[in-house]
Amino acid sequence: MSSRRSFLKQLGAVTAFSSALPAIAEAAAKKPFFEISLAEWSLHKALFNEKKITNLDFPVLAKKEFGIEIVEYVNQFFKDKAQDATYLKELLMRCKDNGVRNHLIMIDGEGFLGETDAAKRNEAVEKHKPWVECAKTLGCKTIRVNAFGKGTEEEVAKAAIDGLGKLGEFAKTMNINVIVENHGSYSSNGQWLTGVMKQVNMKNVGILPDFGNFCIKRSDGSEWGGKCVEEYDRYKGVSEMMPFAKGVSAKTHDFDAEGNCTDTDYMRMMKIVKDSGFRGIAGIEYEGSTLSEYDGIKKTKALLERVGTLV
Repeated sequence: MSSRRSFLKQLGAVTAFSSALPAIAEAAAKKPFFEISLAEWSLHKALFNEKKITNLDFPVLAKKEFGIEIVEYVNQFFKDKAQDATYLKELLMRCKDNGVRNHLIMIDGEGFLGETDAAKRNEAVEKHKPWVECAKTLGCKTIRVNAFGKGTEEEVAKAAIDGLGKLGEFAKTMNINVIVENHGSYSSNGQWLTGVMKQVNMKNVGILPDFGNFCIKRSDGSEWGGKCVEEYDRYKGVSEMMPFAKGVSAKTHDFDAEGNCTDTDYMRMMKIVKDSGFRGIAGIEYEGSTLSEYDGIKKTKALLERVGTLV
């Protein structure tokens, strides 16, 4: 009798599990095709101006406040710590204690790898090397760099090929990727940037397509300063860049009543990303001013999770 009851109990469990399979399959099917990370720049006001948090707080905040377990650092928030073993050990411990994975470091202020002056370009390469080593220490896979330079398209492209190639060779010894973001000027021209990538022709040198950075000409001639007077088509640009992408930057500023980004059609954009075969990490980079940084991050995450299951 007891064996019969045991059999019936097991049969019931199997039946219940079988009936739950469609729901499990449906839940799995709704999982986005990419992972979500948080770019530290999304909190630049809290870090820079308000001094509410520090770089050491960032990974724990990402996990506990936003439920995000992958982070992207910005070197500006720990500029003098690239070779500080004690500091990096503390940062890494906080990540490990909270189940946070380090993905990349965005590098600014260390020179441009597209400088047409060879001495300046080589200096920039050397200044980036400690950040490659820092990325390795933190378990990051990638550093993001800038390929700016003064000169014609051809001159800057030639310089960028040299600078990226040299840094890429160094980074290759540590299994670190070097990726260029479309960050203004020539780098926001999809054809120009992909042309550079084809000439560099290294597996660990690629692109970080940013959905919002496609201004190729500003009123004051700078990369970031003046009013944008000419913009590259963002959908065309991302489509061109995706074959070289080792991540994407999900830029947002404002949202409509339905939670859609008002600058970028995310359904269209993420379909481009998905159709390229990309299955990597999409980094939230909220830069708006209407919402608080915290609310903007949450809105962007909700948008990515929704769109990621629909495209």
